[in-house]
Amino acid sequence: MALKRMGIVDNYEAIRTYTVAVVGVGGVGSVTAEMLTRCGIGKLILFDYDKVELANMNRLFFQPHQAGMSKVEAAAKTLQFINPDVEFDTYNYNITTVDNFQHFMDTIKTGSLKGGPVDLILSCVDNFEARMAINTACNELNQVWIESGVSENAVSGHIQLVVPGETACFACAPPLVVASNIDEKTLKREGVCAASLPTTMGIVAGFLVQNTLKYLLKFGTVSHYLGYNALQDFFPTMQMKPNSQCDDSFCRQRQKEYQVREAAKPPPEPVEKQEEEVIHEDNEWGEQDVGGEA
Repeated sequence: MALKRMGIVDNYEAIRTYTVAVVGVGGVGSVTAEMLTRCGIGKLILFDYDKVELANMNRLFFQPHQAGMSKVEAAAKTLQFINPDVEFDTYNYNITTVDNFQHFMDTIKTGSLKGGPVDLILSCVDNFEARMAINTACNELNQVWIESGVSENAVSGHIQLVVPGETACFACAPPLVVASNIDEKTLKREGVCAASLPTTMGIVAGFLVQNTLKYLLKFGTVSHYLGYNALQDFFPTMQMKPNSQCDDSFCRQRQKEYQVREAAKPPPEPVEKQEEEVIHEDNEWGEQDVGGEA
């Protein structure tokens, strides 16, 4: 792999040992799943309750002959052709119902290749309720996840890393509220079809997978928040600190646990500043200037 050849990642092969759950297999989620499959991820768990429609054909992934199939089934069949070494689990249900939410929690706790918790959850859903369900589950399970979204006008998007207790959760500060004062609850209105551009979705999916690789393989910096504004080619980043008064009790609990861990860390050792050796260039007479008065 190029990352290994360039010395950026020591052990890229470790990607085969990781399990990632993708919630929402629409415009962003399907492309995200495809990129991870091509990257050689060990296992993908796909969640979506919707079916493929002809109206989805402006997306980058689905094909007309798949209309009527569940999105998770259509995605898994296509992805298996791309990389048969990847293991797939698919769940065709809405995670926001009581019974399905509990099954979602159980799957996150035991769905990895080794039978334990998944390594990362990627939220690619398009409504407030599903985002809050993922947020609630991840705070309770102490599960790291990355939220993503595309705005209703289709020309901006974002990703947000959520590390329970360390960074802001979705209830602390929904990213679109932070970025543009848009109320997340209004983004999926009954009878309103949000605009979509495969270009914006592809860019957001690329950011999402790039940061997934950085998180799993431990290289580079994973931004707490990374935005994209197509109108201005603007890519804002910001730190997202948790809200100590967050409405989610598990978020507040994780914050206390994080503070205890940080307090228990030994103080960093002082670094001695070494004097830099002054290198004197030779002049045209073959002499060196060693300083001092003439």
